[in-house]
Amino acid sequence: MTKKERLDLFWLGVKYLVVAAAIAVVVRGFLLIPVPVVGNSMENSLHQGDMVVMERMTKIKRFDVVVFRLSSGTTYIKRVIGMPGDTLRYEDDQLYINDKPVAEPFLKELLAEDHSENDFTNDFSLTELTGEQKLGKNSYFVLGDNRRTSKDSRSFGAIQGENIIGKARFVYYPLKHWHLI
Repeated sequence: MTKKERLDLFWLGVKYLVVAAAIAVVVRGFLLIPVPVVGNSMENSLHQGDMVVMERMTKIKRFDVVVFRLSSGTTYIKRVIGMPGDTLRYEDDQLYINDKPVAEPFLKELLAEDHSENDFTNDFSLTELTGEQKLGKNSYFVLGDNRRTSKDSRSFGAIQGENIIGKARFVYYPLKHWHLI
């Protein structure tokens, strides 16, 4: 191989490296963003210290786990329970959306482990908490899966869609906690 061929091969490698780095920056910064889990309000779905990958491209649906930031600057990870236009309430550990009972299969494991006499989710209605009968346009009601310890929409109210940073998609670290969300 001649000196010119080696030099051409070197510059080709540099070009590939620059393109790969640019793609990595775009993917890491805009498509798949790592987010640490702080606190235990999403136990058993997410654990303190887990690292999750969040994405910003898909539409928010009921029961999605979302990452959002309040005006105070605090970032939270919670589950969407109420969507814009919904009425909601809890009675005797049963979620009612628009006056219809709705199952929460993601709580099954937590409820099986709970041996207390108290309700897992205290009774409340949207009207009692916010004074509103329905969630407003672009408003979401979020709860932590660990209902007894979670600071969520029951304390800070519904969140606005523009405060949602993205949807948590999977836990990638530690490896023993790896799973899709």
